[in-house]
Amino acid sequence: MLKVGLTGGIGAGKSEVSRLLVGYGAVLVDADRIAREVVEPGTPGLAAVVAEFGEDVRADDGTLDRPKLGSIVFADADRLAALNALVHPLVGARSAELERAAGPDAIVVHDVPLLTENGLAPLYDLVVVVDARPETQLDRLVRLRGMTEPEARARMAAQATREQRRAVADLIIDNDGSTAELESQVREVWAELTRRAAAG
Repeated sequence: MLKVGLTGGIGAGKSEVSRLLVGYGAVLVDADRIAREVVEPGTPGLAAVVAEFGEDVRADDGTLDRPKLGSIVFADADRLAALNALVHPLVGARSAELERAAGPDAIVVHDVPLLTENGLAPLYDLVVVVDARPETQLDRLVRLRGMTEPEARARMAAQATREQRRAVADLIIDNDGSTAELESQVREVWAELTRRAAAG
């Protein structure tokens, strides 16, 4: 099994890269999706978050009120750390479960937005970083995700710098260009992953 960490700044195009890699046969373990699953209604994860942050973070329909929780944790580093201490072990356990189910010959791509920030690079056989210039990221966040420019800049500023991400990368995919250019690079990365997996 080859364990790959895939990361990139917000708006860099990591989701598109993970979609393309799945098309080639990668097994995707999506940390963001798992983080949502472990706090769904009825889970021990949601119960723990509500116990820590109060009933206010539960919406009327019983789901986690993400905007409400976000307004608490993104304004207070200690509260964010408390949330991470609850959710990260659950995400880690579920990720490990999915990885074990993938089989010994699989190329398992862990899509981890905060890989650099949380010092997770050593957990993987290699790290692939999807990179884009800050102005490209900003344009995508405003144009495609409907954020205001101040919102987009704040989200970007809360993440690792471009230099920090590139420093942990074994392979870098440059995503400032066209879709065709991106697809070509992902094909090359897949060939390299396949080669490394075969070499053991």
